[in-house]
Amino acid sequence: MLFVGSPRRRLRPLLLGVVVVLALAAALLWRPLVGDEDRVSGSVSLSTGVNGGVYAKYGQLLRGQLANDAPDLDMALQRSVGSLENLDRLASGEADYAIATADSIAVYQAQGGAGADRLRACARLYDDYIQLVVPSASEVRATEDLRGLRVGVGQDGSGVQLVTRELLAAAGLDMDTDVVPFRDGIADMPRMLEAGRIDAFFWSGGLPTTAVSRLAGFLDIRLVPLGDLLPALGERGPHTAYYRAAVLPPDAYPGIAGAEAVDTIAVANLLVTTEDADEAVTEQITRSVINGRDRIGRQVHAAQRVDLRTAIYTQPLPLHDGARDYYRSVKS
Repeated sequence: MLFVGSPRRRLRPLLLGVVVVLALAAALLWRPLVGDEDRVSGSVSLSTGVNGGVYAKYGQLLRGQLANDAPDLDMALQRSVGSLENLDRLASGEADYAIATADSIAVYQAQGGAGADRLRACARLYDDYIQLVVPSASEVRATEDLRGLRVGVGQDGSGVQLVTRELLAAAGLDMDTDVVPFRDGIADMPRMLEAGRIDAFFWSGGLPTTAVSRLAGFLDIRLVPLGDLLPALGERGPHTAYYRAAVLPPDAYPGIAGAEAVDTIAVANLLVTTEDADEAVTEQITRSVINGRDRIGRQVHAAQRVDLRTAIYTQPLPLHDGARDYYRSVKS
């Protein structure tokens, strides 16, 4: 005898197949309608900093975050000597976005730099801490003790050299005549100090700076306090208003034996573009800065301080319209 299943049992596989087909069709029809027209695409460039510096590391991590958030938008990274060169690149169109310190931007504006009026900000990122590094046995205990010594002052066109000149002047020293200046970057200065070719070097960067951490593994070093120079700095010009008192924590560089908290000076970094930058792209990059805070902050510790409350304080620059759109969207 031939047994035939019940009609209900025969319908189940058929209904299941219909449901699967309908689900696949809905997915194919729905996909182009949701978000594709809003997804940004193309390529942009970000001018960062020197090898071994935090600008370069931050740029790499931001590009990774952007690849997750907006896979159709490619970000090319450009190495540079620092803030002032980055601003020149923005003005000339060589770069679309850049990182620069607030004091460098103020100086660029005051000196009538090309396209200064077109500069706009996406976000305040993190603070650079000014660091004066010497061998632990050095007799240098204050900036004024550098008179006559060989000092790494940072490359021409860098924010490091800008603040170094100001700090030396605040200590009563002229960078060009009272010290022997070596215009090298963070990629070279630690090796030069280890080899005894220089007596000290200045660095302005987020914490920790990889090159300084590595140096501490080869040479006993010490960080010289700079906080005493802040009052004199305030008399050096309007751009010095962007310097603030800060403390280098003892654990900033675990490799420095017996490290203690060091009074120093900090200055904010901004992610900068021009008023001509695409609004949707700028909104997305700004979103990735905030979205990537924790991920980026695991490797660039200073980036952990980036948040919506502080990111909008981008003096001396106004926000780009795209960045403003992002901040408004997350507050609504």
